[in-house]
Amino acid sequence: MKAIISLTLTFSIPIVFGALCGTISERGGIIMLGVEGMMLLGAMAGVIGSYITNNPWIGVILALLVGGLTGFIYCLFCLRFKAHQSVIGVGLNVLASGVTEVLLKAFWGQEGMSDFVETVPRIKIPILENVPILNQFFADQSVYFYFMLIAVAVTWFVFYKTKIGLRYRAIGDHPLAVKTAGIKVNKYRYIALTIAGALAALGGSFLSISYNNLFVDGMVAGRGFMALAASIFGGWTPIGCLLASLVFAGSQAISFNLTGSPVPIYFVQMLPYVTTLIVLMITGRRVRGPEALGKLVD
Repeated sequence: MKAIISLTLTFSIPIVFGALCGTISERGGIIMLGVEGMMLLGAMAGVIGSYITNNPWIGVILALLVGGLTGFIYCLFCLRFKAHQSVIGVGLNVLASGVTEVLLKAFWGQEGMSDFVETVPRIKIPILENVPILNQFFADQSVYFYFMLIAVAVTWFVFYKTKIGLRYRAIGDHPLAVKTAGIKVNKYRYIALTIAGALAALGGSFLSISYNNLFVDGMVAGRGFMALAASIFGGWTPIGCLLASLVFAGSQAISFNLTGSPVPIYFVQMLPYVTTLIVLMITGRRVRGPEALGKLVD
């Protein structure tokens, strides 16, 4: 049980970052289907930064920059060029897959995986080491875990305790009314999508320079889509994203522990994705998303 809980916390990290990306984007009325691609680009950027400088923190910074730029361009296509938002998201996922394959060949001269790189170290919190139960799960976690908790807390605070958050949530429901009040709707969206892209890329970089020490082709492996499901299941709220992500991460942890059991490996590998589908089938019609999702104002 302890191993499953510990793995659940670890596996939830990229899903939570991706879910926050989807929540932030769609709360402003922009459909976000490109989380998978943003996470994949972030994973590659993290490895490249660590490989070139031999410093994983440069990889983290590069992932944030690449993700932020990708989110801004995504928003540019949606708002300035009025491209179909769902098509842009799917296109980004396909583009990211191709770009990362090209970069693997360019930097390492091989396909499938990169060379090994330096990783972000785990940290120990002295206070938690003395707590009987928490020390087993939190004392030696990746620094990304604490980044994740901070990101959830800050997003919740901005959404529900600031004037900016109130305006932004109103944009996702009634953008025309917000614009009539003199607020620059698209300015909020550009900033929000830039932040959302950076968070998704940060989640992707966790996979390549924290959980692993290399980039593997397609290593995001559907976590971006799980993140979108967590965003919907969580009701497009930061806390909901965290709790829903723990559900999906828990199914991953269980499938990981079932490896080597009499259950056929194919069924074990299917468990997280089947869980995602079941959750969406149960909650898809009950949750209420932003009313102006996908709708733009001139």
